[in-house]
Amino acid sequence: MTSFFSIVLAAILGLLAVASAIGFILQRRATEPGSVATVHNLNARIRSWWIMVAIFGGAILLGDTAVVVLFAFLSFMALREFWTLTPSRRGDHLALFLSFFVVLPVQYVLLGTLWYGLFSIFIPVYAFLILPAVATLTGDVNEFLARTARVQWGLMLTVYSISHAPALLMLETGTPPALLLVYLVIVVQLSDVFQYVWGKLLGKHRFSPNISPSKTLEGLFGGGASAILVGTLLYRLTPFSPLQAAAVSTVIVVAGFFGGFVLSAIKRDLNAKDWGYVIEGHGGVLDRLDSITFAAPLFFHIIRYWFTT
Repeated sequence: MTSFFSIVLAAILGLLAVASAIGFILQRRATEPGSVATVHNLNARIRSWWIMVAIFGGAILLGDTAVVVLFAFLSFMALREFWTLTPSRRGDHLALFLSFFVVLPVQYVLLGTLWYGLFSIFIPVYAFLILPAVATLTGDVNEFLARTARVQWGLMLTVYSISHAPALLMLETGTPPALLLVYLVIVVQLSDVFQYVWGKLLGKHRFSPNISPSKTLEGLFGGGASAILVGTLLYRLTPFSPLQAAAVSTVIVVAGFFGGFVLSAIKRDLNAKDWGYVIEGHGGVLDRLDSITFAAPLFFHIIRYWFTT
């Protein structure tokens, strides 16, 4: 990696240490039931961040194969959460089996072998055509269009979109490819964190109570601006100039927001608060990767079309 990456990693660990200390102090001082619950949730989030940073950082240090395996596992967990909440019928079972145990592994094998041409079209072309064809063999036509759409939508979100994050390892830009992935994850996740913090501190005006009751205009603008500033300052992780980093991080923040917003709309439609309960304080894997689903493909193609050597 680079010495600048080491500085960034040290800064992240330092921020987590400070957050842990603040959480400990707040826990000792909280007395009201409402404040106790808020502090408990905050500390649960911080503990989970320590684990997530350790896992992601460890995969980066172990190399490209470890990163691809990690994201394949995350896609599997996200797809599982999607289908845990989404209604299905017996006629969907073969298509679902193929989604989990054929389509998902093939997508990540194509990524691992750097076969970009087939990686880019395997799910939106071949899986798009084959899975509905297979589903017709069961003879179940009840809500066939809606069921087929759910199969394809789940794959596009949890496998195709998420796989574009580790696909950054394919790209040659003159910058270590792993740093591009680190940059994407930092900007996306800090945008979520900053939106949460700004919303708690200053949030008064709800953005869309029907879809995401906790999101406020103050949180969105304050958190987005803060993440864009960080993305601009981290331009040395990328092939960007500072101005380009500001523009690209803006795309990441906006796309990440709509990724989370769309997934929240789906959750509300399914009468669910979270996609799962795997990550303490955060919900499920898909709750943590919802922003990545929209941001990763856009970031990947911006890099590929304008910054590859």
